[in-house]
Amino acid sequence: MRILVVGAGALGGYYGGRLLSAGRDVTFLVRSKRAEALATGGLSIRSKHGNLLLSAPPTVTASQLNEQFDIILLSCKAYDLDEAIHSFAPAVGTNTIIIPLLNGMRHIDVLNARFGADRIFGGQSLISATLSDQGEVIHLSEFHTLSFGEQNAQKSSRLSAVAGVLQCAGFEAQASDNILLDMWEKWVLVATGAGASCLMRSSIGDLIAAGGRNFILKLFDECKSVATHAGYELRPHYVEKTRAMFTAADSPLTSSMLRDIERGARTEGEQILGDLLARGAPDAALIYLNTSFLHVKSYETRKRRAERLD
Repeated sequence: MRILVVGAGALGGYYGGRLLSAGRDVTFLVRSKRAEALATGGLSIRSKHGNLLLSAPPTVTASQLNEQFDIILLSCKAYDLDEAIHSFAPAVGTNTIIIPLLNGMRHIDVLNARFGADRIFGGQSLISATLSDQGEVIHLSEFHTLSFGEQNAQKSSRLSAVAGVLQCAGFEAQASDNILLDMWEKWVLVATGAGASCLMRSSIGDLIAAGGRNFILKLFDECKSVATHAGYELRPHYVEKTRAMFTAADSPLTSSMLRDIERGARTEGEQILGDLLARGAPDAALIYLNTSFLHVKSYETRKRRAERLD
């Protein structure tokens, strides 16, 4: 099966690079500047699971894309979704399967409306990775898991076919039998961690040490209540594990959204916090979630104002 990886940043570069190294038919859809960098310096991955240097990996730019692919692995930031859709749309055929690795759930609604739900798998990634100033993919965590599945939670023949392509490629690939619930659980996890660490400008351990245990658990419960209102009752083992993670003393855990704020970059606050808030029950107060979102939204507003003045 032919795979188009949209983007060659931290996520796309890591999973696409591993797949390419394992002999899969992979092409990266990238901007011209990234295509030139990959052509001259190759795709470099630094990881405790093994470093890679792939010379001149296959790339294509949006203006050059004129053929269809079997699998499209979508790894863009949530706020770049519309631009990404415009760039990869020519690659979508009758039997194409799109696997998005974005945070939140809004992208599923958008992709379903644009291409039809039958072409869209649910998908999520569990990894900590970043792109260095030199364009290297730096894998920061022990884990590197990519989960995917049918939105209707069915075990289909095409799910088995996709699993056969993605598995045994140097990372953990999991075919899920309830991918939308998996995605909701990750969304609640990410929203709680991002909301707390951004609002307090601290790690989870520092927040706990400062007496913030009650705050973060109330934020978690609010986020969890939105999932329940949407029809996704989070599994007890997930709730227990997540509560333990968010109350661990000396935990260094922060969030990528906090790292974005600290370097003055754009955030996914609207997609991770704002959209979750909007999906809550009409009579739900969601005070902690609302405060966390307003904090990030205020940062974005100030950032845009400063950019206009420049």
